[in-house]
Amino acid sequence: MSSPERADGAARRPADGAFWDALRATTQSRIGLGRTGDALPTRRVLEFSAAHAAARDAVHQPLDADDLVARARDLGLGEPVVVTSRAADRGEYLRRPDLGREPADLSGVSTVTAGADVALVLADGLSPKALTDHGTALAGAILAALPPDLTVAPPVIATQARVALGDHVARALGVRTLLVLIGERPGLSVADSLGIYLTHRADPEDFGAGVTDAHRNCISNIHPPEGLGYTDAARIAAGLVVGARRLGRSGVDLKDTSRAELEGPDQRGLD
Repeated sequence: MSSPERADGAARRPADGAFWDALRATTQSRIGLGRTGDALPTRRVLEFSAAHAAARDAVHQPLDADDLVARARDLGLGEPVVVTSRAADRGEYLRRPDLGREPADLSGVSTVTAGADVALVLADGLSPKALTDHGTALAGAILAALPPDLTVAPPVIATQARVALGDHVARALGVRTLLVLIGERPGLSVADSLGIYLTHRADPEDFGAGVTDAHRNCISNIHPPEGLGYTDAARIAAGLVVGARRLGRSGVDLKDTSRAELEGPDQRGLD
């Protein structure tokens, strides 16, 4: 049905409410909030306050490690191991990012048989809620997407953790390819977004000055149904794993060629 036209032939613009409602259906961003006098409508102010509270709660919500261990067992990789960083509590974790990158104790990891191809670390990061909501489901999707000739170590659950804590875990396991699934910093539109960080050869000796973010690949904004779905995120992660092991490194030299990598004729002979 054609749009109604004005006398001069130009299409009439839809009413403001319908116009913004249509755009809001395509984004979680706060757009077209309207106004009451010189201020936002009360409804929009309350929505903002609720989103701010949800973001704060997501950061401070403690991870139920026992529940996550029980669910991680169902991945079929063996008994999960729990490690923690040197940050003693959530307050110190937020004040001292450096402590979140260092393990307090890796003795539990030493009981795991070394020599797997890939390590999975499920880390609370800045949103334990994201790990609780999406962690094991995403890990399961990744296992289904990885080439069948790759072996995966028992999952490691890391609390008060930053991404770099996974490097210590990978070295303790003797694993060259590391995937860290970690809760991302909550925003005012999403409080439960998960990220995947891939690092291949997480040994400072391999990188001279040490492992930095330039040596990692990141897949972010994983929080179905609004964000990236588990299957698509797992496909990209698996493609990056294949590419990193073929290239011999991860980071800025490794690009997302997931479809070509996973559909290629030869996935053998990986580094």
